[in-house]
Amino acid sequence: MTLQANNVTFTYRGRHGAPVLQNISLTIQSGERVGLKAPSGRGKTTLCRLLAGYERPQSGQVLLDGKPVCGMRGVCPVQMMWQHPETVVDPLLRLGVTLSESGPVDRRLLEELHIEDGWMERFPAELSGGELQRFCLARALNPATRFLLCDEISAMLDLVTQAQIWSFLIREAERRDLGLLIVSHSDSLLEQVCTRIETLPV
Repeated sequence: MTLQANNVTFTYRGRHGAPVLQNISLTIQSGERVGLKAPSGRGKTTLCRLLAGYERPQSGQVLLDGKPVCGMRGVCPVQMMWQHPETVVDPLLRLGVTLSESGPVDRRLLEELHIEDGWMERFPAELSGGELQRFCLARALNPATRFLLCDEISAMLDLVTQAQIWSFLIREAERRDLGLLIVSHSDSLLEQVCTRIETLPV
């Protein structure tokens, strides 16, 4: 499977000046762990949003095996993980309800991510940042997921939790032949976990 951004240009509405991204291309194959580097404000998160289908480019295309990502029906095979998990879950829903929205739950995932059954009756604010990020990871890795976009997902976590998450993600990507896009300001992290590293033009 192949996820591609082909010569995409994107400018947010109401923003004057140069586009956030201009004629950017990136290809991720199944099984690849691609690192993405660029200074802050240079469009790394925007590119992830385009690849996940949250935004449409003004020009160029985002394709999954030759088909547009935007407009896909059902659970999208391209999922995104964020730096702050509390911003992407409904604070008023119990975690069990949130998890069920993504489809069937793989019991093995919950066990490997040390997600306890008792969490399902809790609300997001009752978990620590590391616990909630592990929960969001299990939610993103539904059976339909083929590509996972990781935008600074461990930047706010302690070193032990960071190591646990990346060790798990590498094993899971190899087990399921997942393609990963890993955005980070840490060169050492990218060098450790990625099979190749790309840099957005400044």
